Amino acid sequence: MAFLENGGSADKDVFRAEASRRRQHVAAQANAGGAPVALAENCAALFDFGRFPVIAGYWPIGSEIDIRPLLARCADSGAELCLPTVVAKGAPLDFRRWTPGAPLVKDGFGTSAPPSDAGPATPILIFAPLLAFDRDGYRMGYGGGFYDRTIAAYRDRGAPLTVVGCAFAGQEAARVPRDQWDQRLDFVATESEVIAL
Repeated sequence: MAFLENGGSADKDVFRAEASRRRQHVAAQANAGGAPVALAENCAALFDFGRFPVIAGYWPIGSEIDIRPLLARCADSGAELCLPTVVAKGAPLDFRRWTPGAPLVKDGFGTSAPPSDAGPATPILIFAPLLAFDRDGYRMGYGGGFYDRTIAAYRDRGAPLTVVGCAFAGQEAARVPRDQWDQRLDFVATESEVIAL
């Protein structure tokens, strides 16, 4: 069942704080119930990872759903993996090649990324973290706009790209506040289902 059934606050900062609290609450229960493995299984049932030669994931922080089981499945399919790195405030993300078990370094905003000598990559499938999502295809991120700028840059130049938001089912909102620059997802993957948008 979606939280903020009445639409919540239109103010993104208020919504973001509520969504963060909600995710922390659902994460403890869902992780104990095997949510990361279930999400990986749901994605593997829908996507032929072999059709995506370069796939971007993220290294989970805080209460984000852990997609490392999903990344392992992608690697097993023969896809090249990469992780995002923050280049500068206000800029799109860059992606660097990564293989499971390879070392990571501290990146901006508390994240981890492959080292600078890992080599650039251009994914055509991106698994993205989020604080909340709705069934209109919108996600609430952390407020930096990195994923929105990245997705917009791909779409503006007509590059092939499929974007999958990764979340716990309990992160679903009735409606995520949005602005004109917010980019829609193609899918949302949870431990319960993969939602085509």
